[in-house]
Amino acid sequence: MNLYEKMKSGVYVIAEMSANHAGKIENAFKIIEEAAKAGADCVKIQTYTADTLTIDCDDEPYRIKGGLWDGYNYYQLYQEAYTPWEWQQQLKDKCEEAGVDFLSTPFDRTAVDFLEGIGIEFYKIASFELVDIPLIEYTAGKGKPMIMSCGMASEEEIAEALAACRRQGNEQVILLKCCSQYPAQYEDMNVSVIPDMKERFGIPVGLSDHSMGSLADVVAVSLGAQVIEKHVCLSHEIENPDAAFSMEMKDFAQMVQDVRNACLIKGRPTYELTEHEKGSLKYRRSLVAVKPIAEGELFTEENVRSIRPAIGIKPKYYKALLGKTAKKAYRFGEPIGQLEVE
Repeated sequence: MNLYEKMKSGVYVIAEMSANHAGKIENAFKIIEEAAKAGADCVKIQTYTADTLTIDCDDEPYRIKGGLWDGYNYYQLYQEAYTPWEWQQQLKDKCEEAGVDFLSTPFDRTAVDFLEGIGIEFYKIASFELVDIPLIEYTAGKGKPMIMSCGMASEEEIAEALAACRRQGNEQVILLKCCSQYPAQYEDMNVSVIPDMKERFGIPVGLSDHSMGSLADVVAVSLGAQVIEKHVCLSHEIENPDAAFSMEMKDFAQMVQDVRNACLIKGRPTYELTEHEKGSLKYRRSLVAVKPIAEGELFTEENVRSIRPAIGIKPKYYKALLGKTAKKAYRFGEPIGQLEVE
Protein backbone atom coordinates (compact mmCIF):
# COMPACT_ATOMS: atom_id res chain seq x y z
CA MET A 1 0.00 0.00 0.00
CA ASN A 2 1.54 3.32 -1.05
CA LEU A 3 1.39 6.38 1.18
CA TYR A 4 -1.59 7.89 -0.62
CA GLU A 5 -3.61 4.72 -0.22
CA LYS A 6 -2.45 4.47 3.40
CA MET A 7 -3.72 7.97 4.11
CA LYS A 8 -7.09 7.10 2.60
CA SER A 9 -7.52 4.04 4.83
CA GLY A 10 -8.93 4.60 8.30
CA VAL A 11 -7.55 7.71 9.98
CA TYR A 12 -3.96 8.80 9.34
CA VAL A 13 -2.56 10.80 12.30
CA ILE A 14 0.21 13.34 11.79
CA ALA A 15 2.17 14.74 14.74
CA GLU A 16 3.40 18.21 13.77
CA MET A 17 6.66 19.05 15.53
CA SER A 18 7.02 22.58 14.16
CA ALA A 19 9.11 24.72 16.55
CA ASN A 20 8.56 22.50 19.58
CA HIS A 21 12.12 21.16 19.44
CA ALA A 22 13.07 24.60 20.84
CA GLY A 23 16.34 24.55 18.93
CA LYS A 24 17.62 21.24 20.35
CA ILE A 25 17.91 18.15 18.20
CA GLU A 26 17.61 15.99 21.33
CA ASN A 27 14.11 17.40 21.81
CA ALA A 28 13.30 16.64 18.18
CA PHE A 29 14.41 13.01 18.59
CA LYS A 30 12.35 12.70 21.76
CA ILE A 31 9.25 14.12 20.05
CA ILE A 32 9.59 11.48 17.32
CA GLU A 33 9.99 8.69 19.87
CA GLU A 34 7.05 9.84 21.98
CA ALA A 35 4.78 10.47 18.99
CA ALA A 36 5.47 6.95 17.75
CA LYS A 37 4.65 5.50 21.18
CA ALA A 38 1.44 7.54 21.23
CA GLY A 39 0.30 5.89 18.00
CA ALA A 40 1.03 8.56 15.38
CA ASP A 41 1.43 7.41 11.79
CA CYS A 42 3.72 10.27 10.86
CA VAL A 43 5.86 13.07 12.29
CA LYS A 44 5.98 16.32 10.33
CA ILE A 45 8.46 19.17 10.32
CA GLN A 46 8.80 22.37 8.30
CA THR A 47 11.60 23.14 5.88
CA TYR A 48 12.39 26.82 5.63
CA THR A 49 14.79 29.49 6.85
CA ALA A 50 13.97 33.05 7.77
CA ASP A 51 15.47 34.12 4.44
CA THR A 52 13.33 31.72 2.38
CA LEU A 53 10.13 32.96 4.03
CA THR A 54 10.64 36.71 4.35
CA ILE A 55 13.22 39.50 4.48
CA ASP A 56 15.08 41.02 7.42
CA CYS A 57 13.03 44.20 7.61
CA ASP A 58 11.61 45.94 10.66
CA ASP A 59 9.21 48.25 8.83
CA GLU A 60 5.70 48.43 10.23
CA PRO A 61 4.10 45.80 7.91
CA TYR A 62 6.74 43.27 9.00
CA ARG A 63 5.97 43.58 12.71
CA ILE A 64 3.54 41.18 14.40
CA LYS A 65 0.99 42.77 16.70
CA GLY A 66 -1.18 40.81 19.10
CA GLY A 67 -1.54 37.06 19.57
CA LEU A 68 1.13 34.56 20.53
CA TRP A 69 3.89 36.28 18.58
CA ASP A 70 3.30 39.86 19.59
CA GLY A 71 6.52 41.86 19.52
CA TYR A 72 8.32 39.76 16.89
CA ASN A 73 8.90 40.78 13.36
CA TYR A 74 8.52 38.01 10.78
CA TYR A 75 12.24 37.47 10.34
CA GLN A 76 12.85 37.13 14.08
CA LEU A 77 9.99 34.66 14.47
CA TYR A 78 11.18 32.39 11.66
CA GLN A 79 14.78 32.58 12.85
CA GLU A 80 13.66 31.23 16.21
CA ALA A 81 11.14 28.69 14.96
CA TYR A 82 12.87 27.00 12.02
CA THR A 83 14.20 23.46 12.00
CA PRO A 84 17.87 23.43 10.90
CA TRP A 85 18.23 21.74 7.53
CA GLU A 86 21.33 19.88 8.65
CA TRP A 87 19.15 17.98 11.16
CA GLN A 88 16.57 16.80 8.71
CA GLN A 89 18.23 13.69 7.31
CA GLN A 90 18.83 12.60 10.90
CA LEU A 91 15.18 13.28 11.77
CA LYS A 92 14.04 11.26 8.77
CA ASP A 93 16.30 8.40 9.84
CA LYS A 94 14.93 8.63 13.38
CA CYS A 95 11.38 8.40 12.07
CA GLU A 96 12.28 5.28 10.12
CA GLU A 97 13.85 3.78 13.25
CA ALA A 98 10.73 4.63 15.30
CA GLY A 99 8.38 3.18 12.69
CA VAL A 100 6.61 6.38 11.64
CA ASP A 101 6.51 8.22 8.32
CA PHE A 102 8.46 11.44 7.84
CA LEU A 103 6.82 14.49 6.27
CA SER A 104 7.80 18.10 5.77
CA THR A 105 6.30 21.33 4.53
CA PRO A 106 8.51 23.12 1.99
CA PHE A 107 8.08 26.86 1.65
CA ASP A 108 10.08 27.49 -1.51
CA ARG A 109 11.74 25.63 -4.37
CA THR A 110 15.06 25.29 -2.58
CA ALA A 111 13.28 23.44 0.23
CA VAL A 112 11.62 21.09 -2.28
CA ASP A 113 14.99 20.38 -3.89
CA PHE A 114 16.56 19.76 -0.50
CA LEU A 115 13.76 17.38 0.54
CA GLU A 116 14.04 15.53 -2.76
CA GLY A 117 17.73 15.08 -1.95
CA ILE A 118 16.95 13.28 1.31
CA GLY A 119 14.32 11.06 -0.29
CA ILE A 120 11.08 12.46 1.10
CA GLU A 121 8.04 10.42 0.02
CA PHE A 122 5.26 13.01 0.17
CA TYR A 123 4.72 16.73 0.75
CA LYS A 124 2.57 19.12 2.78
CA ILE A 125 1.54 22.58 1.60
CA ALA A 126 0.72 24.98 4.43
CA SER A 127 -2.47 27.04 4.50
CA PHE A 128 -0.60 30.30 3.99
CA GLU A 129 1.08 28.87 0.87
CA LEU A 130 -2.11 27.53 -0.73
CA VAL A 131 -2.21 30.64 -2.92
CA ASP A 132 1.43 30.15 -4.05
CA ILE A 133 0.50 28.37 -7.27
CA PRO A 134 4.07 28.29 -8.66
CA LEU A 135 5.26 26.53 -5.47
CA ILE A 136 2.39 24.04 -5.64
CA GLU A 137 3.08 23.29 -9.30
CA TYR A 138 6.78 22.76 -8.62
CA THR A 139 6.11 20.50 -5.64
CA ALA A 140 3.33 18.52 -7.32
CA GLY A 141 5.61 18.04 -10.30
CA LYS A 142 7.73 15.66 -8.23
CA GLY A 143 4.92 13.15 -8.61
CA LYS A 144 4.49 12.43 -4.90
CA PRO A 145 1.36 12.59 -2.72
CA MET A 146 0.35 16.10 -1.69
CA ILE A 147 -1.45 17.16 1.48
CA MET A 148 -2.73 20.73 1.28
CA SER A 149 -4.14 22.73 4.21
CA CYS A 150 -7.00 25.05 3.33
CA GLY A 151 -7.02 27.60 6.17
CA MET A 152 -8.39 30.98 4.97
CA ALA A 153 -9.03 29.53 1.49
CA SER A 154 -12.09 30.24 -0.57
CA GLU A 155 -13.67 27.53 -2.70
CA GLU A 156 -12.09 29.17 -5.74
CA GLU A 157 -8.61 29.18 -4.18
CA ILE A 158 -8.89 25.50 -3.24
CA ALA A 159 -9.95 24.70 -6.81
CA GLU A 160 -6.98 26.68 -8.17
CA ALA A 161 -4.54 24.80 -5.95
CA LEU A 162 -6.01 21.45 -7.02
CA ALA A 163 -5.84 22.49 -10.67
CA ALA A 164 -2.15 23.31 -10.18
CA CYS A 165 -1.51 19.75 -8.99
CA ARG A 166 -3.51 18.25 -11.84
CA ARG A 167 -1.65 20.28 -14.45
CA GLN A 168 1.40 18.38 -13.27
CA GLY A 169 -0.44 15.08 -13.66
CA ASN A 170 -0.63 14.67 -9.89
CA GLU A 171 -3.97 13.30 -8.65
CA GLN A 172 -2.64 12.10 -5.28
CA VAL A 173 -4.01 15.00 -3.25
CA ILE A 174 -5.59 15.24 0.19
CA LEU A 175 -7.14 18.46 1.50
CA LEU A 176 -7.16 19.46 5.16
CA LYS A 177 -9.86 21.67 6.61
CA CYS A 178 -8.07 24.19 8.79
CA CYS A 179 -8.84 27.24 10.89
CA SER A 180 -5.73 29.46 10.71
CA GLN A 181 -6.04 30.74 14.25
CA TYR A 182 -3.62 29.96 17.07
CA PRO A 183 -5.23 28.48 19.07
CA ALA A 184 -8.40 27.96 17.04
CA GLN A 185 -11.70 28.69 18.77
CA TYR A 186 -14.45 26.07 18.47
CA GLU A 187 -17.00 28.51 17.06
CA ASP A 188 -14.64 29.36 14.18
CA MET A 189 -13.75 25.82 13.09
CA ASN A 190 -16.77 24.86 10.96
CA VAL A 191 -15.71 21.25 10.51
CA SER A 192 -19.13 20.50 9.02
CA VAL A 193 -17.62 21.62 5.71
CA ILE A 194 -15.57 18.39 5.59
CA PRO A 195 -18.25 16.23 3.91
CA ASP A 196 -19.00 19.08 1.52
CA MET A 197 -15.31 19.35 0.58
CA LYS A 198 -15.16 15.60 -0.05
CA GLU A 199 -18.18 15.77 -2.36
CA ARG A 200 -17.29 19.06 -4.04
CA PHE A 201 -13.67 18.23 -4.85
CA GLY A 202 -13.92 14.45 -5.06
CA ILE A 203 -10.85 13.67 -2.95
CA PRO A 204 -10.08 12.66 0.65
CA VAL A 205 -10.31 15.39 3.30
CA GLY A 206 -8.88 15.66 6.81
CA LEU A 207 -8.39 18.25 9.55
CA SER A 208 -5.37 20.32 10.49
CA ASP A 209 -6.31 21.16 14.06
CA HIS A 210 -5.00 24.13 16.04
CA SER A 211 -7.67 23.95 18.76
CA MET A 212 -7.08 22.84 22.32
CA GLY A 213 -7.96 19.28 23.27
CA SER A 214 -9.14 16.46 21.01
CA LEU A 215 -12.86 17.14 20.69
CA ALA A 216 -12.54 18.77 17.27
CA ASP A 217 -10.60 15.77 15.97
CA VAL A 218 -13.25 13.30 17.14
CA VAL A 219 -16.00 15.40 15.56
CA ALA A 220 -14.00 15.69 12.32
CA VAL A 221 -13.52 11.92 12.11
CA SER A 222 -17.24 11.39 12.68
CA LEU A 223 -17.83 13.69 9.68
CA GLY A 224 -15.48 11.74 7.44
CA ALA A 225 -12.01 13.19 8.09
CA GLN A 226 -9.35 10.71 6.97
CA VAL A 227 -6.27 12.61 8.16
CA ILE A 228 -5.74 14.40 11.49
CA GLU A 229 -2.79 16.75 11.95
CA LYS A 230 -2.02 18.07 15.44
CA HIS A 231 0.86 20.14 16.84
CA VAL A 232 2.63 18.23 19.60
CA CYS A 233 5.16 19.13 22.27
CA LEU A 234 7.06 17.43 25.06
CA SER A 235 5.97 20.04 27.60
CA HIS A 236 4.39 23.47 27.62
CA GLU A 237 7.24 24.42 29.94
CA ILE A 238 9.74 24.17 27.03
CA GLU A 239 9.42 27.66 25.62
CA ASN A 240 9.15 28.11 21.85
CA PRO A 241 6.82 29.96 19.45
CA ASP A 242 4.39 27.02 19.09
CA ALA A 243 4.17 25.54 22.58
CA ALA A 244 1.05 27.43 23.67
CA PHE A 245 -1.26 25.76 21.12
CA SER A 246 0.47 22.36 20.98
CA MET A 247 -0.65 19.17 22.70
CA GLU A 248 1.51 17.41 25.28
CA MET A 249 2.28 13.77 24.54
CA LYS A 250 0.03 12.14 27.15
CA ASP A 251 -2.92 14.08 25.76
CA PHE A 252 -1.84 13.35 22.20
CA ALA A 253 -1.84 9.60 22.98
CA GLN A 254 -5.39 9.93 24.28
CA MET A 255 -6.38 11.90 21.16
CA VAL A 256 -5.00 9.17 18.89
CA GLN A 257 -7.00 6.58 20.80
CA ASP A 258 -10.11 8.76 20.67
CA VAL A 259 -9.98 9.36 16.91
CA ARG A 260 -9.35 5.70 16.17
CA ASN A 261 -12.28 4.75 18.38
CA ALA A 262 -14.40 7.42 16.70
CA CYS A 263 -13.57 5.80 13.37
CA LEU A 264 -14.69 2.42 14.72
CA ILE A 265 -17.86 3.91 16.17
CA LYS A 266 -18.68 5.63 12.89
CA GLY A 267 -18.48 2.31 11.08
CA ARG A 268 -20.38 2.12 7.79
CA PRO A 269 -23.99 2.64 6.69
CA THR A 270 -25.54 -0.80 7.19
CA TYR A 271 -28.57 -2.47 8.70
CA GLU A 272 -26.85 -5.82 8.99
CA LEU A 273 -26.60 -7.28 12.47
CA THR A 274 -23.18 -7.67 13.98
CA GLU A 275 -22.26 -11.06 15.40
CA HIS A 276 -22.60 -9.59 18.89
CA GLU A 277 -26.08 -8.30 18.11
CA LYS A 278 -27.14 -11.66 16.73
CA GLY A 279 -26.40 -13.10 20.15
CA SER A 280 -28.85 -10.63 21.70
CA LEU A 281 -31.82 -11.55 19.49
CA LYS A 282 -32.92 -14.10 22.07
CA TYR A 283 -33.67 -11.29 24.50
CA ARG A 284 -36.40 -9.79 22.31
CA ARG A 285 -40.11 -10.28 23.00
CA SER A 286 -42.36 -12.90 21.43
CA LEU A 287 -45.86 -14.32 21.80
CA VAL A 288 -46.14 -17.00 24.48
CA ALA A 289 -48.98 -18.90 26.14
CA VAL A 290 -49.29 -17.57 29.67
CA LYS A 291 -52.08 -20.03 30.54
CA PRO A 292 -52.73 -23.55 29.28
CA ILE A 293 -54.63 -23.38 25.94
CA ALA A 294 -56.60 -26.35 24.63
CA GLU A 295 -56.71 -27.21 20.94
CA GLY A 296 -59.67 -25.30 19.44
CA GLU A 297 -59.72 -22.73 22.28
CA LEU A 298 -59.70 -19.03 21.40
CA PHE A 299 -56.55 -16.97 21.80
CA THR A 300 -57.31 -14.08 24.17
CA GLU A 301 -55.57 -11.25 25.99
CA GLU A 302 -55.67 -13.48 29.09
CA ASN A 303 -53.88 -16.52 27.66
CA VAL A 304 -51.37 -14.91 25.26
CA ARG A 305 -48.83 -12.17 26.00
CA SER A 306 -45.83 -10.52 24.40
CA ILE A 307 -42.93 -11.29 26.73
CA ARG A 308 -39.23 -12.03 26.75
CA PRO A 309 -37.43 -14.18 25.55
CA ALA A 310 -37.86 -14.49 21.77
CA ILE A 311 -39.01 -18.09 21.60
CA GLY A 312 -42.33 -17.61 19.79
CA ILE A 313 -43.65 -15.61 16.87
CA LYS A 314 -43.06 -11.86 16.72
CA PRO A 315 -45.37 -9.49 18.65
CA LYS A 316 -46.52 -7.96 15.34
CA TYR A 317 -48.87 -10.96 15.00
CA TYR A 318 -50.64 -10.31 18.32
CA LYS A 319 -53.77 -8.59 17.01
CA ALA A 320 -54.14 -11.06 14.16
CA LEU A 321 -53.87 -13.95 16.65
CA LEU A 322 -56.53 -12.76 19.08
CA GLY A 323 -59.91 -14.41 18.43
CA LYS A 324 -58.47 -17.27 16.41
CA THR A 325 -58.78 -20.86 17.58
CA ALA A 326 -55.67 -22.75 18.57
CA LYS A 327 -54.59 -25.41 16.06
CA LYS A 328 -52.86 -27.31 18.87
CA ALA A 329 -52.77 -27.40 22.65
CA TYR A 330 -50.29 -25.13 24.48
CA ARG A 331 -48.94 -25.54 27.96
CA PHE A 332 -48.03 -22.60 30.23
CA GLY A 333 -44.88 -20.87 28.92
CA GLU A 334 -44.95 -22.57 25.51
CA PRO A 335 -44.20 -20.31 22.50
CA ILE A 336 -46.95 -19.69 19.99
CA GLY A 337 -45.92 -21.16 16.64
CA GLN A 338 -45.98 -19.63 13.16
CA LEU A 339 -48.66 -22.13 12.07
CA GLU A 340 -51.26 -20.17 14.06
CA VAL A 341 -51.05 -17.13 11.76
CA GLU A 342 -50.56 -18.82 8.43
